[in-house]
Amino acid sequence: MDISVIVPLLNEEESLPELCQWIGRVMQENKYTYEILLIDDGSYDKSWSVIQQLHQSDSRIKGIKFRRNYGKSAALNTGFKTAAGDVVITMDADLQDSPDEIPGLFSMIKKDGYDLVSGWKKVRHDPSLTKNIPSKLYNSMTSLMSGVKLHDHNCGLKAYKLDVVKSIEVYGEMHRYIPVIAKWNGFKKIGEKVVAHRKRKFGVTKFGANRFINGPLDLISIMFVSKFGKKPMHLFGMLGMFLFTIGFIIAGVLAYAKFFLAEYRMTERPLFYFGLLAMVLGTQLFLTGFLAEMVARNSPERNHYLIEKELF
Repeated sequence: MDISVIVPLLNEEESLPELCQWIGRVMQENKYTYEILLIDDGSYDKSWSVIQQLHQSDSRIKGIKFRRNYGKSAALNTGFKTAAGDVVITMDADLQDSPDEIPGLFSMIKKDGYDLVSGWKKVRHDPSLTKNIPSKLYNSMTSLMSGVKLHDHNCGLKAYKLDVVKSIEVYGEMHRYIPVIAKWNGFKKIGEKVVAHRKRKFGVTKFGANRFINGPLDLISIMFVSKFGKKPMHLFGMLGMFLFTIGFIIAGVLAYAKFFLAEYRMTERPLFYFGLLAMVLGTQLFLTGFLAEMVARNSPERNHYLIEKELF
């Protein structure tokens, strides 16, 4: 199979027939073999009924329905596990992503050798105050912190080699950082393609203001797990030793002043409490790192590494 198209959705009954028809037309024009995986993330409208009707008319359209809303990351992760095409393409169900971009994305994966290609909605049709400006700040921060230089990390329209989606796990709200996760799993050839962005035709957006809080927190989580997930002592131990050393030096200086410079009111000085706090925090961080190291070493995935090629 050439292409698997994964479409996570929530309450998109009106757009699904047009989207599937559009995808089918593009596939037939380019003579691709394909499947469309519609992942219903707990819709409470008639989306699942529409999916059933579409499947009856075309067996290449397949559906998975969640019992409740788990989020876009869960939907994508389920689609990744199910996909069978050489190239996996994800897109939103709201018709803001154009299926006409599929041939270009497919070519960049198959002919140009990219592991992952992310869409870049260079010209957007969203409100500037609530979407465009926050999006630019978010993308700049993500590129700076992760080292993955993309203009639009959160674009729903992406293409992947099948190996990529089978090697990564997406959970929480980490769908925003799939290029970052892919890079830290060893897939280094990550590209970008300018794609068309259309105005929403049906329904309303499903993303609220909480994404401004959850997004940065998820980025911090990914960076920590990727760099220190198998060696947490390297972070917590280093910070703990640094703070304890600072506190110990402060305590030593104050003790010297008390015994040799006749300063008897050591505990009345604010610096004494700063030193004491630093030693306590340092000890706690060191113990946290030690316990985290014990957990990591007993994890069944402590020696789980991705192997690109084997030669016997």
